[in-house]
Amino acid sequence: MSASNHANAFALPDVDADGRKNLVGLSREELEGELLSLGLEKFRAKQIWHWIYNRGATDFGVMTTLAKPVRERLAEAYMVARPTVVRDLKSTDGTRKWLLRMADGQDVEAVHIPEEDRGTLCVSSQVGCTLTCRFCHTGTQRLVRNLSAAEILAQVMLTRDMLGEWPAPPDGRMLSNIVMMGMGEPLFNYENVAKALKIVMDGDGIAISKRRITLSTSGVVPMMKRCGEELNVNLAVSLHAVTDELRDIIMPINRKYPLAELLDACRNYPGVTNARRITFEYVMLKGINDSPADARALVRLLDGIPAKINLIPFNPWPGSPYERSTDRAIQVFGDLVNAAGYASPVRTTRGDDIMAACGQLKSASLRLTAADRAAMEKVLAEKDAELAV
Repeated sequence: MSASNHANAFALPDVDADGRKNLVGLSREELEGELLSLGLEKFRAKQIWHWIYNRGATDFGVMTTLAKPVRERLAEAYMVARPTVVRDLKSTDGTRKWLLRMADGQDVEAVHIPEEDRGTLCVSSQVGCTLTCRFCHTGTQRLVRNLSAAEILAQVMLTRDMLGEWPAPPDGRMLSNIVMMGMGEPLFNYENVAKALKIVMDGDGIAISKRRITLSTSGVVPMMKRCGEELNVNLAVSLHAVTDELRDIIMPINRKYPLAELLDACRNYPGVTNARRITFEYVMLKGINDSPADARALVRLLDGIPAKINLIPFNPWPGSPYERSTDRAIQVFGDLVNAAGYASPVRTTRGDDIMAACGQLKSASLRLTAADRAAMEKVLAEKDAELAV
């Protein structure tokens, strides 16, 4: 399935059983159109936008800048929906993971990572995943469907609910950064991701700057330029290997978009400069991609690209086929990359005690039996066949 087909597939209409339409996820123009269809003046869209995205209101009754009859009409026709929190887990390091149930019963996970100078939310874009990266737990789950713009936005808004940040303070926000690094490949659901992020960045509402938003891709080359031109958010690329031979195995998408094409797209990503670099994510797999020779090859591969490299110690999950590189191997690798002039911080593992670390997200945490592993391999084989088309 092509990138454009993925962008339009699966997403459900945001309407409840009573026929009320969800206002979350509508653009300003769409919101104005809804009000006109209800016989209301379109200028009220600005007021409603403020209540939904600046104040976090979910009840039209509290929107006191609107006349009571207007609020009543809105409540009859519309809703401001949130997903249901099925599970709320908190790590010993403060990381918090929510298992969220959407209106059709499908589940996704979102993770909030607090730090001294920021709070980062890891947002999902799909139920399951299109891809089969061998080191990633999410990749063992079938793709069920894309998330709608409303469902992507709802992860941000529910996090603000949980943190008590409506309206958001101008400084010291507990939710200050967003990374599209949760379940799914964002560029295979680009239309919904872009729509959601434009609302997140809107200065009259949630107002998170594009400089504080990072979109991570496994390398959907045809969509990368468009993402840079339309959103201009920070780009992170899941690289994880320095040869096509290895990347074909651990990241089968490489068979469609090999390294030369991917790196050419990175060199031409709109807005990339030495002051605004592309982040390359590199998971450290023991005996697979962590040798000094791999480090030197990585430096050669990225020549001419303003970049930094995030070294990610592998986070194991039940049934995973790989092991984490030793601390010594990671240090030697990082020292070689640093010496070549590339920043290469080692990402601190956060939330691994609640399966919330990088590569561990899945709709349900499962302890794999032999039968589970056999089923997983069947899924991987089916996805590989799809990518080969």
